[in-house]
Amino acid sequence: MAVNRELVPATAGKRLGAGVLDWLGPVAVLVVTFAIGFAGITRTQSGGFIIYDTGSLVLFGGIGLGLTLVYLVVLLGMEGRSGVTIGNHVMCIRSADKDGYAPGAGAVFLRGLITGAGIILTLLAAVAIVIFKWFDVALFILGPLVLIGAVWAVLVVVSNTWDRNSGLRGWHDAAAKTLVFDIKDGRDPITSGGIEGPYSFAPLDLPPVRQVASPVAQSPMTQAPVTPYTPQPHAAQPSSAPPPFPPQPYAPPSSAPYQATHPPAPGPAFPAPAAPVHPDDDLDRTQMRGGATYSAPVAVLRIKLDDGRDFQLDRNVLVGRNPVGQTGEQQAQLLAVDDPGRSISKTHLHLLTDGAGVWVTDRNSTNGSAVITPDGRRTPLQPGVPAFVSPGSTVHFGDRSFHLGQA
Repeated sequence: MAVNRELVPATAGKRLGAGVLDWLGPVAVLVVTFAIGFAGITRTQSGGFIIYDTGSLVLFGGIGLGLTLVYLVVLLGMEGRSGVTIGNHVMCIRSADKDGYAPGAGAVFLRGLITGAGIILTLLAAVAIVIFKWFDVALFILGPLVLIGAVWAVLVVVSNTWDRNSGLRGWHDAAAKTLVFDIKDGRDPITSGGIEGPYSFAPLDLPPVRQVASPVAQSPMTQAPVTPYTPQPHAAQPSSAPPPFPPQPYAPPSSAPYQATHPPAPGPAFPAPAAPVHPDDDLDRTQMRGGATYSAPVAVLRIKLDDGRDFQLDRNVLVGRNPVGQTGEQQAQLLAVDDPGRSISKTHLHLLTDGAGVWVTDRNSTNGSAVITPDGRRTPLQPGVPAFVSPGSTVHFGDRSFHLGQA
């Protein structure tokens, strides 16, 4: 079965389905816990004052908010690093930044803030009701706000329908500079080289070479010899022949001296054209230098971390939480990667640039490393064994990753 290597934007229907799956759980938890909390509020009257016991609301509301907050933090981390959420996984779509890589936590947070603005407003209203004890009108305040928040969230999720650029971005995507792609009908840009796709080293389709004959020195043109004009003596008329003209009377000769008439002198012969010069005859003017060598250009390699940082690689690079070179590696480029979860070893990877690629070695890390090639194949790295990685591939180490490309 052929795989479509093109990028396909996610439709509004798939976006909405993923959003419902992602938000259905936390919204249900909030509604249930706050409903139980409001139902448990007791009202007593003492000394002419009405006293509300909001202990149940604080308890159950706090539980609901805590569970929702934990869920959102986990969801934020998942989507920021891989573009995957529960809904995205089920609907086969992926969130990405404008270059086609993982969107990052900041962009995902901004998207969620815009989408859930109505729900956040409802939560703030609930807090105000508790503070100012507006319990008698709580239903009339929170009911419309919940409805407005749900409608707003749906409109934001499907807002790519009104995007003039082929439905590529919704309102929240435009604000966060993100994109959403369908990986079932197209490729996943995060694991296949971003928007530009896998690097291709296939030769260009060049026109066929036309055969040209080598120039050959032509022989000099042979000029036909020019024969000079030689006058022929006139033959005497026989006496018996009648004269061609009637006889003329005799006239005495003039006193002018007689001038003999000579035939015109023959013209000079045309000189033969010089032989054309062979193009190779000029070689004796070129001074050849023996032992001349030419070095091929070396590709400039770069890596882009999943947090968006971009680095140009030196010859030797050490990557880790706080990398330190071993004996003979004091001149290596040290690339420290933030890792609050401590999934990365102190010196996790060693990179050695070699022509058009990089030799990657796992330095016996605790959580291991793996390479995902542009065609989506994942290969774990054996500790201490160098593996050649071509541009367009993604290297995962611990919970972090970087993409290898060319400048």
